[in-house]
Amino acid sequence: MERLISGDTTNKKRKTTSSSNKKRKTTPSTPESTPNPSLPDDLLLLIIARVPILFYPILSLVSKSFRSLLASPRLYKARSLLGRRESRLYVCINMYPYKNGPSWFTLCRKPDRTTSSNKEQDKSSGYVLARVPIPHSPLSQNNSLVAVGSDIYNIGVVRSCEASSSSVWILDCRSHTWRQAPSLPVELFSVTVSVLDQKIYVAGICLEDGSDSSTQNSLTVLDTKTQVSARVPIPCSVAQGKEIFLSTCVGGKVNLVTGREVVDYNPVEGSWEEVGETMCQFMFAECFCVVDNVLYSCAIDRVFRWYHAEVRTWRNLEGLVGLPELSPDAFVRLADYGGKLVVLWNRGYDRWKMLCCAEISLERRNTCEIWGKVEWFDHVLSVPGLVSLYNALSATL
Repeated sequence: MERLISGDTTNKKRKTTSSSNKKRKTTPSTPESTPNPSLPDDLLLLIIARVPILFYPILSLVSKSFRSLLASPRLYKARSLLGRRESRLYVCINMYPYKNGPSWFTLCRKPDRTTSSNKEQDKSSGYVLARVPIPHSPLSQNNSLVAVGSDIYNIGVVRSCEASSSSVWILDCRSHTWRQAPSLPVELFSVTVSVLDQKIYVAGICLEDGSDSSTQNSLTVLDTKTQVSARVPIPCSVAQGKEIFLSTCVGGKVNLVTGREVVDYNPVEGSWEEVGETMCQFMFAECFCVVDNVLYSCAIDRVFRWYHAEVRTWRNLEGLVGLPELSPDAFVRLADYGGKLVVLWNRGYDRWKMLCCAEISLERRNTCEIWGKVEWFDHVLSVPGLVSLYNALSATL
């Protein structure tokens, strides 16, 4: 495989038959045999490795052998050797009946429709959300999903008959299969997760030691390299204070939102600092994310903002020409998509809803201005009215 990628191949001369050999006789009633059109797996693997990952859902429909190749670790090893690592956007949606677990979709590119006569199709961006067949997908909470490399972690999954959980599940985005990881050292009733330096910080509520009814805040760090997790000592004011309901990581610190205040944890120094209420002013569970160490938010007023960590203030995201106006009733999600900002929102309130998506490139023009350029937006999926959009996040493959 490595020799094929680096171009270390040898050409072999074919032997030609002598002129004295007799030609094979054919009759008009016997059709000539056609050569086998299939390619060697190694060569096919190198071809697919060069195809943008947005086309993989389409390739998976070609045949079973293609689906097998697309789930092969050898394919992603080849992509890595070729320097073809890309971000892949996933959307997790809880569809009725909820007991069946969430449904997973990934952003993909439609085939070229240059011959299409449908004017509406010609105006389409060509992006859609394609369903990913992931059997036995565990339940998830609003803030329990996080992506690290090619894996998506689902932490603190609360099963139907239990109020708390310490479980950790990992979705391998190459093979789209789940595996269970070692459990957390504590069971949590609610979970919010964030990533810093390939370590997942899990905040939530647990029972106090030796108590059957009193609760307290908890912070656990999960090292994704070693799969070892450990609780982080937290001050009494944080443990016994208001409930931690959101977390993020900006500026090398873990930011925990408690009520209307933010408390920062510095993993390097092991220190804590009260930031105040400015940072959480425009943070809501469904519409904030971090892109290139900058926190972005779309609050209830549907204004896009970013948080200036140095001066601790929010500023409007400039530009965004052509982005449709978002309804105050729309359920909005933001996601980091390979350094770009992805916005997902729903339209329609009847039996079916349209899920729309926009991709926004970001440019920091000076210390106080960030501009956004709308690369495209489109209706990417129709879903039943009884759905709950859980999360949008991107893995790197």
